[in-house]
Amino acid sequence: MTFAEIEALVGHPLPASARRHRAWWSNNPSNSVITWAWLAAGYKSEQVDMEAGRLVFRRVEEEERMSAVAEAAPAADRASLLKALYGALKGTVTVADGTDLTAPTATDWRAER
Repeated sequence: MTFAEIEALVGHPLPASARRHRAWWSNNPSNSVITWAWLAAGYKSEQVDMEAGRLVFRRVEEEERMSAVAEAAPAADRASLLKALYGALKGTVTVADGTDLTAPTATDWRAER
């Protein structure tokens, strides 16, 4: 697949790091949400060609897929889990025009004791 085909498939541009860093395409499930997605779907990335902007996704056997996904679970710490969740929620919140996000939400800003 080309990077452009992947962008068309997911409906969003790839991050700049995907075009600059070969490691972004590694099969390390803690790399990014998209890495987790291709591993969970039963694929591994191979033959990454950064200059041509393309790579191969190879279908893996169920046992290999489950192993790759399971390896990620213990390695995921709170920070990486939160990072993945924030990335997964990107673009899901809409702020209405004219909303002042710096305006106080209450008249009393003192912390409760």
